[in-house]
Amino acid sequence: MELRPTAPVPRGRSRRFLHLGRAVGEMAASAAADGIAQLARGQKPVLSDLMLTPDNARRLAERLSKMRGAVMKVGQLMSMDGKDVLPPEFAHLLARLRDSAHTMPLPELAKVLEQEWGSGWEQRFKRFSFNPIAAASIGQVHRAETHDGRTLAIKIQYPGVRDSIDSDIANVALLTRVPGLVPPGIDLAPILERARLQLHEETDYVAEAKALQAYRERLGDDSFLCVPALHADLSTPHILATDFAEGISIDQLAQAAYPQALRDRIAGALARLAMRELFEFGLMQTDPNFANYLYDAARERITLLDFGATQAVDAELAEVLRDMARGLRDRDRPRLQETARRVGFIGERDTAAHVEGVIDLMLLSSEPLRHPGPYDFGKSDLFARVYTSGRDKYMDRGFTSAPPTDIMLMQRKLAGVFMLAARLRARVDVAELFAPYL
Repeated sequence: MELRPTAPVPRGRSRRFLHLGRAVGEMAASAAADGIAQLARGQKPVLSDLMLTPDNARRLAERLSKMRGAVMKVGQLMSMDGKDVLPPEFAHLLARLRDSAHTMPLPELAKVLEQEWGSGWEQRFKRFSFNPIAAASIGQVHRAETHDGRTLAIKIQYPGVRDSIDSDIANVALLTRVPGLVPPGIDLAPILERARLQLHEETDYVAEAKALQAYRERLGDDSFLCVPALHADLSTPHILATDFAEGISIDQLAQAAYPQALRDRIAGALARLAMRELFEFGLMQTDPNFANYLYDAARERITLLDFGATQAVDAELAEVLRDMARGLRDRDRPRLQETARRVGFIGERDTAAHVEGVIDLMLLSSEPLRHPGPYDFGKSDLFARVYTSGRDKYMDRGFTSAPPTDIMLMQRKLAGVFMLAARLRARVDVAELFAPYL
């Protein structure tokens, strides 16, 4: 976990816009200098290439990390969804935003704690570490020990984050119009709206506490997966107290030191969990950020974190998705057309050619479901093929309708699980995982 130096959380739309504008200004100045240098060498510069450079990615990531909140969430979502959308170096550097941000200065932190817990709050703890163990877009996490022997993770929301969500998204939408900042043909509107909705959910710590408890009950006693217990006596609308969990972010297991069998087991367990969320729990944690999974090697367990983006799964919708999965397994195009229309992948005004294209893309995306035996995500170029196919068929013309937000979030969760499998170079028998539910 990388922690960055302290920096106050900027407050107010104009001040936050100024921070974001500086980032774009720095990128534009760098692009102009590089463009002049290329012209001097007799080359013809391409604006998007000048803007989307590793140096500019560092500048942007640094600014977003200082701002936190909605703008940082957009960077996180772009890094999750950015394979073959952004240049690899740019997407890689934005990925640093997934689990690291600038932390609050001590006076700002102390003020938040006193507002939430009252004067003399420190007397409730045997130890409270003012050095955070994690910091991300919504808040930072501290380790604490109570006098009655509990070791806790205290998640503290950044001040003003909830109030700045809508204005942050509006600011980002305005700045995406800067020439060269967004690659041609890429529509960021769905990502921005997704970030806005998700931020509103994630900043409601009362709702997250309820979701955490509900999810923990549904998971039950699992030998490999666990959810930290909530400590309601120390939780408030802006603080969430849970059991402290040891471990490393699960994507670190991609290192060569970890055996193939372990990587396969972990990817398989999380893919199976996604099936249970959809078809058994009726409850899905829809943020597949890799930092939300911690692997504890000593206990050989995965701890599941962050239930701010948890949504209920309607039983009727689950049945439609089950029927869609059968259609994908059997290459049943009439069934796929019907179920795709019911969930919103196909609109009433879509042409026959567009409908066929959507079904083609669905079948391509579901390749692992029809693969006999374990699918080797590490050797597959499926994500690149899906992106290229979607871009070639639809991006220039656009979709006539967008799927409902809940479907988009579920889709992102499932895609995120398989992106993790690719990161871990894991082999997963996807057909076997789906079989009990079809």
